[in-house]
Amino acid sequence: MFEQLFSVPSEGDRTSTGQRRKGVIIGAGQVGMACAYSMLIQNTFDDLILVDVNQRKLEGEVMDLSHGLPFVEPISVRASTLEESNIDAADIVIITAGAKQNPAESRLALVQRNVEIFKQLIPQIVQRCPNTILLIVSNPVDVMTYVSWKLSGLPSSSVIGSGTVLDTARFRYLLAEKLQLDPRSLHAYIIGEHGDSEVPVWSKVNVSGMNLCEGGLENRTDAEANQLHAIFEQVKQAAYEIIDRKGATSYAIGLGVTQIVRAILRDQNRVLTVSTLIPGFHGVQDVCLSLPTVINRHGASRVLDLSLTPSEEKQFQQSSKVLREIIAQIKL
Repeated sequence: MFEQLFSVPSEGDRTSTGQRRKGVIIGAGQVGMACAYSMLIQNTFDDLILVDVNQRKLEGEVMDLSHGLPFVEPISVRASTLEESNIDAADIVIITAGAKQNPAESRLALVQRNVEIFKQLIPQIVQRCPNTILLIVSNPVDVMTYVSWKLSGLPSSSVIGSGTVLDTARFRYLLAEKLQLDPRSLHAYIIGEHGDSEVPVWSKVNVSGMNLCEGGLENRTDAEANQLHAIFEQVKQAAYEIIDRKGATSYAIGLGVTQIVRAILRDQNRVLTVSTLIPGFHGVQDVCLSLPTVINRHGASRVLDLSLTPSEEKQFQQSSKVLREIIAQIKL
């Protein structure tokens, strides 16, 4: 009886719905652990493996998570390394590892430091998990998504960045707060770079199909435009404000990454503003940035060709130009 009760199930066991859902998070810093905790409490994976260069800290994080397992749906949480076989056959590998963004430092200033890390990291992941979907969260996320695609040799649909998912959430939250609405009832998008050149699509902001800014911001009165522009400035500065106060953003991006992962694993065909390779929309190509994208079991299934006003299109093209200039300078 003792042996029966305390036998350990094999790694190949399956759930009643089929193959066990297996995910790997590389990077056990604040963002990585926020992702792990969010996924743990939302029953996202059956097997969650955490990888970090600081093994001692990693073991402590996994112990802390594991002690909460009696309060959630069954899940296996383990610490590992890229060399260990138990990361093989992962459905999704989430990368949050990278150099830390310092106060007042732009995301793009991080680029070459993180590129060097990814040169070592991406080939190891693909060797162990050739059929995985890569989800990049490390900043600057659009450039690192492009770099990961180039280094991995995977189809572009299998390499996704968290993009402006968080910026879009901030945009909806702040607009909804102003309008005294539930943010889930408001549709609005931030596109382009996850960073200083990001673009608010004012012409598509709507509640129940009612456009708030039909024709874009340029068709508003000066007073209205100033109010709306102030909201967008809050969106754009939010990360810098949080980093200045607590050192890093973590909780909201953890929740956002969980939504991307659930959309993939559950084949939801959900539209999210992730960063992915743009197939020639609005004169933009060969760059990863954010447009509304259909996410399902295949990854980034298709990018939606969002109609924009002339002003929005110009801003979107400028955002692409900023990223292309950075990509041209990095050494792959």
